[in-house]
Amino acid sequence: MPTYHEAMTTDLSTLTAAAGRWDGMAKELHKQEIAYKRDVYGISMGQTWRGLSADAAGRRFATTHTEFQNAQVEAKAVASLLRDAHTQFTELRKQLESARADAVEAGMAVSDQGVVSYDTAKLSDGERTALHHDPDYQQSVRTAVVSWQSRIDQLVKDFGEADTGVEIALSAVVIDSNFNDGTLTGFNGQAQGDIEKYEAEAAAAAKDSRTQTNGWKSEGNAKLTGPDVGVTITSDPKYGKEGSVKVYADLFHATADKTLTNGDWKLSGIGDVYGGVRATANYGFNDKGIVGKAEASAGLRALTEIRGEYGPYAGVYGRAEGFAGAEAGVNAKVTKEEVTVGAKAFAGAKGTIAGGGEVAGIGLGASAEGWAGPGAEAWWGYKKDDDGTFHLGGEAGVSPILGGSVGVEITLDPDKLSKTVGDAADAIGEGVGSVKDNVTDWF
Repeated sequence: MPTYHEAMTTDLSTLTAAAGRWDGMAKELHKQEIAYKRDVYGISMGQTWRGLSADAAGRRFATTHTEFQNAQVEAKAVASLLRDAHTQFTELRKQLESARADAVEAGMAVSDQGVVSYDTAKLSDGERTALHHDPDYQQSVRTAVVSWQSRIDQLVKDFGEADTGVEIALSAVVIDSNFNDGTLTGFNGQAQGDIEKYEAEAAAAAKDSRTQTNGWKSEGNAKLTGPDVGVTITSDPKYGKEGSVKVYADLFHATADKTLTNGDWKLSGIGDVYGGVRATANYGFNDKGIVGKAEASAGLRALTEIRGEYGPYAGVYGRAEGFAGAEAGVNAKVTKEEVTVGAKAFAGAKGTIAGGGEVAGIGLGASAEGWAGPGAEAWWGYKKDDDGTFHLGGEAGVSPILGGSVGVEITLDPDKLSKTVGDAADAIGEGVGSVKDNVTDWF
C-alpha cells in the first residue's frame, strides 16, 4: 500500500514512458510477424513442400504466427493499462495536493509523511493563550486536526486501492485465456486495456468463490504457472538459517483447491499437477542443529487429496498420487524440531494411495505404493510443525522391476487434544450439574 510520501513524490511520468515502450514493442512484433509469415510460415503454405512433414510443420508454424499476433495485442493492452494508471494516479494526486492546500489554509501543518498538526507558528498571542488555557479552544483544535487527517488518510487509501487495481490488471492481462490457440501459457490474444474490467472480473471471481448454499460456505482457488527456469542460491547459513541451492526448469504447474465449511464441519480437496525438472540442496550447521539434503527429479507428478473434519474432534483423509520419471535424493536432519534420515532412487512410474483418520488430535495414517521400474526408498523421522503438531513415521520399499513400498505416520496435535478434553470435561460438568438439579428437585 503506497504511503502519503510515495503518492506525492513518485515520478508518474515513468508510466507513460513505459507505455510508449510497450507500443514500440507491438510495432516491432508486427514487423517480425510479417517476416516470419514470409520467410518461415510461408514455406509450408506453398506448393513446393507437401506431405505429412509439411502438414505437421504448418500447424506448428501457424501456432507461432498466432503467438506473434497475440503478443501485439498483449503489448498494446499493457500500454493502455499503464496510461490508464497514469490518468488515475495523476487525478488522485491532484486531489491530495488540493486537500493539503486546504488544510494549510485552515491553519494546519502537513508533514512530508502526511501527518496533520495544528500550525502554531502563525498564531497571535491571544490565540496562543487560548490554546494553552481554553479547553473549548483546545477541543476545537483537536477536532479540526482529526478531520483533516481523516480526509488526507482517505485520499491516500483511495490511491492505494487504485494501485491494487493496477496490480490486478497487470497480473491478469498477461494470462493466456485461450487454451485452444496451441499453447497453455502463451501470449494473451484477448488482452484488454481497461483496469476497471479486470477489477470487476476479480471481484466477481472472489464472490463466486465464497458462495454459501444451505449453510455451507465455499472457497476455492486455482493457479497455473510455467514455463519457467531459474537458479537460486543462499550461501551463508548463519544465525540459524540454512544454505540452499535450487535449479529448476518447470514446464507447467497447476494447482486447485476447494473448501466447504459449515460450523464445525469442514470438507476440503486439493489437486496438483507438475511437469519439469528440479534439483535442490539444503545444508546447515548452526545453533539449531545439522541439516543436509539433496534431491533431484524429472518427470510428471499428480496429486489429489480429500479431507473431512469435524472441529478438533475427528477427521479422515484420502490421497492418491502418480509419478512418471526419475528421482533420487538423500537427507539427514537433526534439530530441536525435526530428526529425519532417508534416501531414495527410482526410475519408472509409481502410484500411491494413502488414508488415515484422527480422533481428538491423535492421528494414524498409512500409505502403499506400486512401482513399475527399478528403485529403492527408505526414510524415518520425527517432526514438529510450526502449529505444534508432532509427526512420527517412516516408509520403506524396493523394486527390481515391479515392487512398491509401505509407510505409516502417527500424528499428535496438542491443541486439538487439549480442546477435546476441555470440551469433554465441560460436557461432563454440565451433565453432573443437570443430575444434581434433578435430584434436588425430587427432594
